[in-house]
Amino acid sequence: MSMKWIGSAIGMLLLLLIASSALRIVPETEQDIVLSFGRPSRIINAYNPREPIGRSGAGLAVIIPLLETVVPVDKRIRDLDLNAQTVLSTDQLRLVVDAFARFRIVNPLRMYETRGSEDQVRTQLQTILASRLRNELGKQPFAALLSPERTILMQAIQADVNREARGIGAEIVDLRIKRADLPAGTPLAGAYARMASARDQEARTIAANGQRRAQLVKAGADAQAAQIYAKSYGADPDFYAFFRAMQAYRQAFKDGNATLVLSPDNAFLREFEGARAPNR
Repeated sequence: MSMKWIGSAIGMLLLLLIASSALRIVPETEQDIVLSFGRPSRIINAYNPREPIGRSGAGLAVIIPLLETVVPVDKRIRDLDLNAQTVLSTDQLRLVVDAFARFRIVNPLRMYETRGSEDQVRTQLQTILASRLRNELGKQPFAALLSPERTILMQAIQADVNREARGIGAEIVDLRIKRADLPAGTPLAGAYARMASARDQEARTIAANGQRRAQLVKAGADAQAAQIYAKSYGADPDFYAFFRAMQAYRQAFKDGNATLVLSPDNAFLREFEGARAPNR
């Protein structure tokens, strides 16, 4: 009787072990690939961008012990550090570009079939991004990498990389340049000198263009004033003579120290006396 109870206890213990091994708790942050005889058969809690909040495949899952195994895959967004890249810009400046990216596994089945693991996907993405950064940034001038335009450039690189990343089950969700610097030493000083010279040349060009436009405006104003003077002379010769006399007085006495020796009946002084010069 005791042996029968022992055998029953052992059987129940085995059943409990089998039952416990058949149950698996899948967290929200994980998507599991279930392998049947070494081949993928299904995905538990797969990534779904349209998945309603609070409703996912996470929780308690059942697998067949001894026949099925589970490969866990992180569902969260992961950081991807990139090695500093040396880039030659279109204005022949050698730059050291430090960038970073963030990615996630969006198709775990394709990831497993093409690369086998997350680490292999990470290595592949680093290689792809480094190549694209060197190619695309090398088509830009140095100033573009220091301006807001580089945000648009990085978005274009991200979209281009994602076309290849989807082939290995991944997606780049963010790509940015942390720093873009010239190498320290003589090249940096030379680059600063060239940049200062270029800005100085640009300032001189702007000043010359401004002066030329000012001369054109002044010439147009002088021509318009001459037309007005001509019209006023035709309309009222006496007023025109008075106006020109006032201009002559202003020019003659503008420094406040002028001395004129003239006869009392000189025509230049007639406007001072209130007498108009005879019309001619």
